[in-house]
Parts: sequence; structure tokens; C-alpha cells
Amino acid sequence: MALFGLLALAGIAGLTALGVWQLERRAWKLDLIDRVEARIHAAPVPAPGPEEWPAVSTSSDEYRRVTATGRFLHDREALVQAVSDLGGGFWVLTPLVTDRGFTVLVNRGFVPPEKRDPARRAAGQPQGDVTVTGLLRLTEPKGGFLRSNDPAAGRWYSRDVAAIAAANGLERAAPYFIDADSARNPGGFPVGGLTVVSFPNSHLGYALTWFALDLMLIAAVLFVVRSEMKRRRT
Repeated sequence: MALFGLLALAGIAGLTALGVWQLERRAWKLDLIDRVEARIHAAPVPAPGPEEWPAVSTSSDEYRRVTATGRFLHDREALVQAVSDLGGGFWVLTPLVTDRGFTVLVNRGFVPPEKRDPARRAAGQPQGDVTVTGLLRLTEPKGGFLRSNDPAAGRWYSRDVAAIAAANGLERAAPYFIDADSARNPGGFPVGGLTVVSFPNSHLGYALTWFALDLMLIAAVLFVVRSEMKRRRT
């Protein structure tokens, strides 16, 4: 009986701790959602330059609204397989050589398979200086779900900034990319402004599950204790 009691107490303590942890995670997630909402609606700031790159590596930077001016290197664009609200196709990642001396990959938006050839969307390939406004996004290394990037073959399943920059011979490339906003490109493609800002928040449900199991275990313990007490009295 003593061993049962110790195991029961350990189980109750563990389930309680898991429930409290989920409530703490929920509070953290709600704070993150509030901070991101504030970022995506804030006035744009200049895209971080080389002196700021060491700090651009955490969720505190992602979805910051930024702007950059320069010229696109359309001959070095990379197509990354994508599934968007418009269906299956590709993200068009084009290097932008900024007027500040560094290069940043810009996700100019989505194109369907029939528009993957740049010649079929020539109107949307602006020449000369352009200004891009969008959201700072963190790199997506290695590849997508069950698919690894193949730089040699030009097959990309994730927006791996370092790998794309290396494969295209880009110098002084920023460690992040920019998701362009919904400003319409000539000819209609690529289609920008499709960034999905979503943070699953099921922590309350998980917490209630752990607490329910906790109560069930407590009830089971009380039942066993009462039964044992009755047995001993008789």
C-alpha cells in the first residue's frame, strides 16, 4: 500500500506539472501572437544590414516589416515548391542587390506551374531600381517534409537562404529572406502577399486533458484508499 501511495503521488504531481506547463506555454504563445500582430502592422524599417545579421536568428526578428531598395538579379532566381491559397506551384525567390551593398533574397510571390518559366511572366521582371516592402522571414534549412533540397539540380523544397545563395553565387547575402507584400506585379505574376501568419494554440486543451487525468487519478486513489480502509475495518 505504501508503494501504491508513492506511485500515486508521483503520478498526481507529474500530471499537475504537465497541466501547469501547458498553461505557461499558452501564455507564452498568446504573447507571441500579440507581438507578431504588432510587427506585421507596424511601419516598415530598413532591412537589417551586415552589422545586424548576427542578431537576426530568433523569433523576435521574424515577421518584422522591412523595406529594401536595389535591383533584382532575375537570372539568378530560385523556384521553391509551394502550396498556397492559389494551389500548387512555386515561390519565386529573387536576389535583390541593395543600394547598401548587400544582397537579400526576396520571395516575390507565387506562380502556378505554367508560369514557372520567366519568359511567360516577362512583364513581372522589373529592371532598374525597385523598392520592396514585406516581412522578414527566417531561413528554412535542409528541405521540406520528407524532401531534401537538391541544389545541384535546382530543386528546392524549402527557402534555405544559405544554400540558395551558395548555389547562385551570391556575395554578402543576408541570412534571412523577405516575403514581399501584396503590391501587384506587372502582368499579375508573381502574386505576393500570401504569407501565412499562423501559430497553433492548443495548449488550453492539452492543459485541461492533463488536469482531467489528474482528477481521475485522484478519484481512483481515493476509491482505493476507502476500499482498503473498509476492508481493514471488517
